[in-house]
Amino acid sequence: MKSAPTGTAPAALAMLAALTLAGCQTAYYGAMEKLGFEKRDLLVDRVEDARGAQQEAKQQFENALEQFIAVTDFRGGELEDRYRRLKSEYDASESQAEKVSDRIRDVERVARDLFAEWEHELEQYTSRDLRRASERQLADTRRRYDLLIDRMRRAERRIEPVLNAFRDRVLFLKHNLNAQAISALRADRAEVESDIAALVAEMNASIAEADAFIQRMSAD
Repeated sequence: MKSAPTGTAPAALAMLAALTLAGCQTAYYGAMEKLGFEKRDLLVDRVEDARGAQQEAKQQFENALEQFIAVTDFRGGELEDRYRRLKSEYDASESQAEKVSDRIRDVERVARDLFAEWEHELEQYTSRDLRRASERQLADTRRRYDLLIDRMRRAERRIEPVLNAFRDRVLFLKHNLNAQAISALRADRAEVESDIAALVAEMNASIAEADAFIQRMSAD
């Protein structure tokens, strides 16, 4: 199986990016096929991208938690500086969350097109045995994909509640830069830690499912 199209010439990549931005998905697939990359290869590439985005998001939320803990442990000094650091981590977490959602949508788009093409091509077989073998492979790939996308979406759904909780606390601290505010946030610390631990666990499960999917697709 071909590797992801990361080694494609810059000029070709620029052309493909332009096609994608123009919404010409058919032209994009056609151009990629001429370069030797089928939808199957592209699906693996998109899953790798989504896995990478989730890994980055997991690290970012862990960084944000560290900054939140630092705020709650605040005992003196420049509180506004602590607020700015926490706000920066929240903004980075929000940006990373958007990236995760974008990458998952990319996976779904290519998978939908791959399966539609595969089903259409089943009608072109003249050999019943080969068609049955292809049908079984399609069913198996779909089953593994369904497990993967379910895991990815479950992890994604965990993100918004965590972001909302962080946003509330960042806003609260913005308007209450004092010891009382720190005390109030300290009381919420266990809840925030629990929420992020649950998110990280879901992310890890999704990443593991992506690893298994990539490995199996690469081996087929």
